[in-house]
Amino acid sequence: MTGRLIGVGTGPGDPELLTLKAARALREADVVAHFAKRGNNGNARAIVAAHIRPEVLELPLLYPVTTEIHRSDATYIECITAFYEEAAASVASHLDAGHTVAVLSEGDPLFYGSYMHLHVRLAHRYPTEVIPGVTAMSGAWSAVGVPITQGDDILSVLPGTLDEAELARRIAATEACVIMKVGRNLPRIRRALVAAGRLESAIYVERATMAAMVTMRLADKPDDAAPYFSIVLVPGWSSRA
Repeated sequence: MTGRLIGVGTGPGDPELLTLKAARALREADVVAHFAKRGNNGNARAIVAAHIRPEVLELPLLYPVTTEIHRSDATYIECITAFYEEAAASVASHLDAGHTVAVLSEGDPLFYGSYMHLHVRLAHRYPTEVIPGVTAMSGAWSAVGVPITQGDDILSVLPGTLDEAELARRIAATEACVIMKVGRNLPRIRRALVAAGRLESAIYVERATMAAMVTMRLADKPDDAAPYFSIVLVPGWSSRA
C-alpha cells in the first residue's frame, strides 16, 4: 500500500483564511512538507503553525537558489530542475512507506505554486488530492476593499517578470489586471503602467491579509524594497451599477 499525496492550499497569509478541509488534512497527515528559502521556514509553514501536530514528521524542501540568478539563465534552470527532482524523490520515499504527505502551498497549490512541480512528477503514480486555497490576489482585493471586475470586464493575471514592452501591451489590452511577482521588478512594472496609461488606478498591496499588510496607490510608492510576493491591482470596475 502506498501513501497519499495532498497538495494543501494555505491561503494568502491570514491563518483564519485556511479552509476547514486544509486543517483536517494537516491533522491527518503523517508528513508535512513545505518549501522555503534556506534558513527560513517559509510563509506557508507560518500560516499553519497552529495546526501542526507535535509528533508529525516535517520535511523542509529548501530552495538552492531563489532570485540570485535570473530565471532564464541556464545555471538557474539546471539547478532548480534538479531541486524539484530531488524534492519529488524525497516525498515519494515517504509515499512508498505508506505515509500521507501534505505539501503546503501558499495561496492555491496549482496557481503559481511550487507544489505543482511535485504534482506533475507524482500525481500519476500515487493517490493524490489537491485542496484549493484562497489566492493571494483575491486576498489582496478583499483586504483593501477594491472591486476588481464587473459585467463584461476581462481580468488578466500577469507576472511582473515579463518583458517591459510585453507587460505594457497586456495591461493596455485588458480592463483589469493583477500583477504578481513584484519584488525587484517594481520599477519596470511602474514604467509599463505609465506606458499603458494605467498608473493612476494601480494599487500596491504588500503582505495581503497579514498583520503587517501595507497598501497604497502605486503612484505614491517609491521604487525601494518590495517583497517578491507583493501584488499590484489595476481595477477594471470604473462605474457603479
